[in-house]
Amino acid sequence: MKKGILGDRSFYRSLFVLAIPIALQNLVNSLVNVADTVMIGRLGTVEIAAVGLGNQFFFLYNMFLFGIVSGGSIFTAQFWGKQDLPGIRKSMGICLVLALGMGVIFTAAALFFPGKIISVYSRDPDVIRAGAVYLRRLFPSFIPYAISFVFSHAMRSTEKVRLPMITTVIALSMNMALNYLFIFGAGPIPAMGVAGAAIATVISRFVEAAILVMVSYAARYVIAGSPGQFLAFNGTYARNFFIIAGPVMLNEMLWSVGISVQNLIMARTNTDAIAAFNITATISQLTWVVFMGLGNGAAVLIGKKIGAGDEKTARDYAKKICVFDPLAALVIALLLIPLAMLIPVLFKVNAQVLSYTAAMFLILGFSYPFRSFNMTMIVGVCRAGGDTIFCTVYDLVVMWLISLPLAAAASFIFHAPVPVIYLCLSLEDPLKSLLGVWRLRSGKWLHNVIG
Repeated sequence: MKKGILGDRSFYRSLFVLAIPIALQNLVNSLVNVADTVMIGRLGTVEIAAVGLGNQFFFLYNMFLFGIVSGGSIFTAQFWGKQDLPGIRKSMGICLVLALGMGVIFTAAALFFPGKIISVYSRDPDVIRAGAVYLRRLFPSFIPYAISFVFSHAMRSTEKVRLPMITTVIALSMNMALNYLFIFGAGPIPAMGVAGAAIATVISRFVEAAILVMVSYAARYVIAGSPGQFLAFNGTYARNFFIIAGPVMLNEMLWSVGISVQNLIMARTNTDAIAAFNITATISQLTWVVFMGLGNGAAVLIGKKIGAGDEKTARDYAKKICVFDPLAALVIALLLIPLAMLIPVLFKVNAQVLSYTAAMFLILGFSYPFRSFNMTMIVGVCRAGGDTIFCTVYDLVVMWLISLPLAAAASFIFHAPVPVIYLCLSLEDPLKSLLGVWRLRSGKWLHNVIG
């Protein structure tokens, strides 16, 4: 007998077993980001803006890596359903090669051109100066982060979610403690401000990579291959990989550039606007981790069923998660209200920044159900089903053709109030959800990419 959308206990049990550790890992990450922002916020508005824009560069890197591993995860999850261990390691090997190559590029940019990078976003010389200091100290973290990213996502795709969670807790707890010491100073350690925040991040990224790699091999996880196994892919396999994963990489790269353009619009509006925008994004991550966990968990379950040849169950899972997530978003959006009330206590910013932030939180709450549905469709359904070309169109068209031009016009031509600019950016989610509903109902999102 077919179970209702909310009545399939077996599905939700499997989903939560995967989603909860992923959500907790992201929650710890978000809590540390909040703590970092609060610590930097005690220094002032310029420092918040500088570190926020410096982290936009790291965000670009993070999303480029996410594009690589998301493409790889399509194969890894389906290989896992088929129990094809050499296939898992070949997929991971391509991801490692690409991620390390990207790491080299971003390392060089942060080392040699930090001021130019920050000046893309802001014209405030104080913000550019502080942001350049932050990026120049941050550059050693890019390579170890690439290794951690690939190992962590490969573990998720093979249903090993506890080690990434535990490692994140250890590394980011260390990061938070070191942040306090290096930003403000204690005993023989001098106060280093934004430079101290970057140094703390570098140390924690090296620790994270070391734990993930060493424990993976010590525990003999299926992803722990030899260099030869990682590089065993041939030209045919690599071509098939790029046909499916290439659109995902392009998707994440262009989407992350779009997010950077959002920051650019806010930063070019004024420093108070970008400070409020950064605070809103940082605090909202505390609730958004739920949907990151659910989306990634659903992707593993759906991909595994497709790889095992059970397409009927995969379609059923897709429908269930796409109804459940927006309903959960309605409830979780209410948590934004008490979080917004904490902002005046946590951040040493002026009344204008607080006013902008309050308005942004209100708009964000209304967009949550649409945003959660879109994230679930993109990460949990379309990519798990190998529907990567449509996914790219779905994720980018509304952003680049509607919301970004509207926000840019509102700021630079009409000089609209900051909340109106933020509303223009937020229109993306309800509009693009129409595409997602159509694709889900059509059933054309499901493709078996491993034969």
